[in-house]
Amino acid sequence: MSDENGKGVGTGGGGPEPEPIRFFGTTWVDHGKGYGLRRAGVAIGALAAAVAACFVLRFAYEGLQIADTGSFVTVLVVVMFAVCSAMAFRKTWEGFSARPTDPERERSLQGLKAIGFVGSLLAYAFRALREAPGETLHRKEYEEARARWERRRATPSARKRPKRK
Repeated sequence: MSDENGKGVGTGGGGPEPEPIRFFGTTWVDHGKGYGLRRAGVAIGALAAAVAACFVLRFAYEGLQIADTGSFVTVLVVVMFAVCSAMAFRKTWEGFSARPTDPERERSLQGLKAIGFVGSLLAYAFRALREAPGETLHRKEYEEARARWERRRATPSARKRPKRK
């Protein structure tokens, strides 16, 4: 459940709370409170940001042409942005469905993802067409936590506490 601000609201019986997702809060749990409109807005916004980023990269390319740096440097820059965007797309897409196995490696790839920001924006836009980015991962973790909580709540305590007088 979520309130109007997207913050988690207690279920009355306690238990784990769903983790909020950026731009969605906890509306991903029950797909309420404008979830569909938020997904459309996120997809359109990320796609618009990717298009704007491509224009910026085009201006950078034109700057290289004006500077007459030579074809080697121009090709090198274009290939670098293309490869970094493809890798950033893949790593961002994978991050929506699984936590990183090696957080240190993920931190070392932050520079690559920053250079390939167009790929990350496209991954975000395409994922938002299907679900809130990261919803599958968050839902799986939330349902596992709820199941663990329900099992703990259902099993009687192995050790009974003495009554205090």
